[in-house]
Amino acid sequence: MRTIIITGASGGLAQEMVKLLPNDQLILLGRNKEKLGQLYGNHAHVELIEIDITDDSVLEDLVADLYLRYGKIDVLINNAGYGIFEEFDKISEQDIHQMFEVNTFALMNLSRRIGCRMKESRKGHIINIVSMAGLIATGKSSLYSATKFAAIGFSNALRLELMPDGIYVTTVNPGPIRTGFFDQADPDGSYLKSVDRFLLEPDAVARKIVRIIGKNKRELNLPVLLNLAHKFYTLFPKLADKLAGETFNYK
Repeated sequence: MRTIIITGASGGLAQEMVKLLPNDQLILLGRNKEKLGQLYGNHAHVELIEIDITDDSVLEDLVADLYLRYGKIDVLINNAGYGIFEEFDKISEQDIHQMFEVNTFALMNLSRRIGCRMKESRKGHIINIVSMAGLIATGKSSLYSATKFAAIGFSNALRLELMPDGIYVTTVNPGPIRTGFFDQADPDGSYLKSVDRFLLEPDAVARKIVRIIGKNKRELNLPVLLNLAHKFYTLFPKLADKLAGETFNYK
């Protein structure tokens, strides 16, 4: 039985992943244990943990406790994150600090703490759920994209460092997914309307993620159309900027 940690476990994507992992020992992290209990109370082989993942000392204690009790972590899925789509001059200093704490620093801290343990046992898989926004920046996503570009940069370096020890690091970069993420990120619905053609269903994304667990895959970019857009963006940046300004002119 594999032991798998999933952060941001109350989110829509995590819920779909859990459905596809009935025979694994799951350690599900979230901000609200009551909500986790409502979602997963009847699921076998599940431990629910209420935690502030932005507190590194709490993460340090958590990892030590989990290894004491389980002896190993086979897979870490960093899924926690949120977004705000707003013009750069309307973002507050508090927004900047909070979003980096959740989207970037928590991912880095948990990855390095679990990665150290995996390095000792010379096996494991870290899957970082990032975003296509970390590959293609668009208007009104300056802060969100910055947190995701940083997470991808960290993941790429971590992959190289852990490669000699037989540990896999995969970044999953989905486009917009039809989940509760947009309740906060896009309260008036205009963003969702503008990207409707790229919208992914959470169950389809979850299936693709679960399928790559334990496989040496560098990255998973979804959907195909946005993956092609990323390749175009890399090859023809000036033209891509022009097209992105027209295609992704949100709000």
